[in-house]
Amino acid sequence: MEEADQGAVRPDFTPELGEDAVTSVTVSPAIPTLTEEEQEELRGELLRVEDEILTLSQVLATKENQLADIKRKLGITPLNELKQNLSKSWHEVTTSTAYKKTSEGLSVAGQKATAAFNNMGSAISRKFEDVRNTPSFKSFEEKVETLKVKMIPTVSQGDFGDVLTSTATSDPSVVVEKQPEATPIVIQEEHLQ
Repeated sequence: MEEADQGAVRPDFTPELGEDAVTSVTVSPAIPTLTEEEQEELRGELLRVEDEILTLSQVLATKENQLADIKRKLGITPLNELKQNLSKSWHEVTTSTAYKKTSEGLSVAGQKATAAFNNMGSAISRKFEDVRNTPSFKSFEEKVETLKVKMIPTVSQGDFGDVLTSTATSDPSVVVEKQPEATPIVIQEEHLQ
C-alpha cells in the first residue's frame, strides 16, 4: 500500500480523464537528434510551405471575388444558380433507369385501376337495370305511380274562380262575387327513370 500512496504506477491501472496520465506513459526513446544544418533546412521548408499556403489562400480569395463579380455582371444570382442546380438534378432523376421503371409501373397501375373502375361502373349499371326489370320492382313502381296520381289533384279546364265558387258553396242560389281571372297553376309531373 505504501507504493500506491507514493504515486507508483500499477500495471493494471488505466488513468481516467483528468488524472495525471504522465505517470502511466512510458517514455519513448529519444527523438533522434538532428544536426544544426538539418534543423535549419527543415525550418526553411516549414516557412516555404506556410508561405505557399498563405499565397494559395490569397489567390483563392481573389479568384472567388473575380467569380462573384463575373456572375453579378451576367445577372446570375444565387437563386438562379439554385434553380439551375435543381433543374439539372431533376433532369438527372427523370433520365435515370429507376425513375423510368417506376413511372412505367405507375402508368400500368393507373391503366389497370381505370379499367377496374370502368368494369365496376358497368356492372353496377347492369345490376340496377336487372333490378328495375324485376316484377317486384315494376309492381312497386306502379304502386308509387298510383299513389302519386291520387295525391296530386287534377287541374280543371275551367276558371279557377269558378272551381272555388262551386266547391265553396253547394247552394247555387248563393251569389258569389266573381274574382278577377287568375292564371291556372300547372303542376309538372316528374317521371321516374
